[in-house]
Amino acid sequence: MLDSATSLPPRSLDPRRDDVATVLTRGLDALGPYLTGYLPSLVLACTLTPLTWIVILVHDPTSAWIVLVTLPLIPVFMILIGLLTKGRSVRTLAAMTTLSSRMLDLLAGLPTLRALGRERGPDKRVRELGEHHRTTTMSALRIAFLSSMVLELLATLSVALVAVSIGLRLVYGGMDLTPGIIALVLAPEVYLPLRMVGQRFHAAEDGIAAANRAFGIIDEARAAPRVRDAGTTAAPPRATIVLTDVAIATRHGFAPDGVSARLRPGHITVFTGANGSGKSTVLQAILGLTEPDRGSVTVGGVALADLDRESWWHEVAWLPQRPALVPGTVRENVEAMGPVDDLDSAAAAAGFDDVLRELPEGWDTMLGSEGVGLSLGQRQRLALTRVLASPKQVLLLDEPTAHLDDESERVVLDAVRERAAQGRTIVLVAHRPSLVAVADVVVVVRSTGDESDGAESDGAESDGDGQPHGPNGQESQGESW
Repeated sequence: MLDSATSLPPRSLDPRRDDVATVLTRGLDALGPYLTGYLPSLVLACTLTPLTWIVILVHDPTSAWIVLVTLPLIPVFMILIGLLTKGRSVRTLAAMTTLSSRMLDLLAGLPTLRALGRERGPDKRVRELGEHHRTTTMSALRIAFLSSMVLELLATLSVALVAVSIGLRLVYGGMDLTPGIIALVLAPEVYLPLRMVGQRFHAAEDGIAAANRAFGIIDEARAAPRVRDAGTTAAPPRATIVLTDVAIATRHGFAPDGVSARLRPGHITVFTGANGSGKSTVLQAILGLTEPDRGSVTVGGVALADLDRESWWHEVAWLPQRPALVPGTVRENVEAMGPVDDLDSAAAAAGFDDVLRELPEGWDTMLGSEGVGLSLGQRQRLALTRVLASPKQVLLLDEPTAHLDDESERVVLDAVRERAAQGRTIVLVAHRPSLVAVADVVVVVRSTGDESDGAESDGAESDGDGQPHGPNGQESQGESW
């Protein structure tokens, strides 16, 4: 399940993140009762029940026929109960997924809500979701208890019929004591496996619902478009990256739709555009995580798909919008991309030195559930430190100054300029004018439905008509690819 989820392309995984998180955490736990309780009971019902009935038949045919007549009542009522509860497990899992999704969104956005003084705003909605989940769960438990009571009652009445029959025949001398005792002792054992199947049926439903959702994700991973197997060509150092009419399909068209750019060493290229236009997807295409549905990406004249994946990633450092931190020390997080010669300079370049002074053990401070927690801005600075400290030739920065104040942003932009001056290829995704202002090349990314294709301009930004313009409004002679 985890392998299938991680093998999905980012654009396929994004809408399924909540499903994956719920199934992997609490959903698959329901498979335990299904595998260890329901299936063994089902096997016993198919084997032990007929064998026990045969033993009763040998010693007391009358009791055996009573058992044979009453035994089908339990499966019949199980079917009726199953029809009554049809879809209940799916609804319960859906309610749990919705609650988990809202809680994850709330936790992710809590710093922003606190900054705006709205941290108590979602209280009512979260309480409603929790109450809905509680109601759904209690309804399932009520049905489970009622169904168990019905099955127990049927089994008890059936055994009582056998006992009455044996008692009457013993009183009137119609049978010996030994076969009567054997039939009376074994009669409950005939019904027991079926009762256990009925009692564990609801737990099995939860497991089946979780398994169906898991298999759905696995099937989607198998059917999802995959990046072709990487080639064997080593990535050329300090090479120009060329995007030619790159378009990547989404549910509603293409985002981006036909973006072209030339990313040169020693230059800062900024991708800008409306939300949802596919700017972050362009970075994924450059990384090789997503294969374009149209167009091509080349590195030094070699198609990206022909490059050795590890060789290419060895040249690239990526800062995503939501950077991940690994449990461990601050030092281990910064050195995740390789050893760093000067940690303090890297921290100063990202504005992380102020945060570092507040940490109890500096670089050796533990992060994670057993260590110190970092705010969203502090996490961003730490991730920036990790990328800026990296010796990689290509730096891909997705909104690098998000959650940073103006002074911290200025420090980061100075560090970006410095690395461009060292001959590195710098690629930014940006909305802020201050980030666009540092660009040597601005590429406007558009999706399906926009008026024109993405255009590239040197030191300028397209104003929406497809023609790049300089900072003073004059038309700039930029290249279009």
